[in-house]
Amino acid sequence: MIARAVPVPLDALLQRYVGNGDTYTDAFEVMSPYAVDLEAFIEAFYTTWLFRLERWVLTLTLRRRIRDSDVVALASGADRFAAWRVEAREAGQILLCDHSGATRSWLAVSPKDGGATRLIFGSAVVAAEGKGLGRLVWLLIPLHRLYARALLRLAEQRLRFT
Repeated sequence: MIARAVPVPLDALLQRYVGNGDTYTDAFEVMSPYAVDLEAFIEAFYTTWLFRLERWVLTLTLRRRIRDSDVVALASGADRFAAWRVEAREAGQILLCDHSGATRSWLAVSPKDGGATRLIFGSAVVAAEGKGLGRLVWLLIPLHRLYARALLRLAEQRLRFT
């Protein structure tokens, strides 16, 4: 499955960051041929082998292990996960904010005809008040876009084979 860039949907919790000054936002989608709920998507996304590498880095940074049970708790309604807190949650979507307030991660599911589901992952990088995002952030965005697409594809594959 190909993960493609899409505009942030108008009803997305991430929409509040689109067009807000010096803020970067993106969204990517992939279609799953199966019915997928948000809880299953959250679990699949944060337990892919690629995100496990990020969890390992976070474990070193935060000095506490991030377990699959932490992912299950987030999917089941917990308001914190690793370095993030839940900023907002609605049926079919969740918006997470990192502990510094600089980034947002958004996951959403949208059922389609025939039992398929649109899986969406989006991000926002929010500049500190009165400051721009900085050159380093803009240099890292192409890498982030590749990483985001890979995470989304791997989550869809994980859902297909579990």
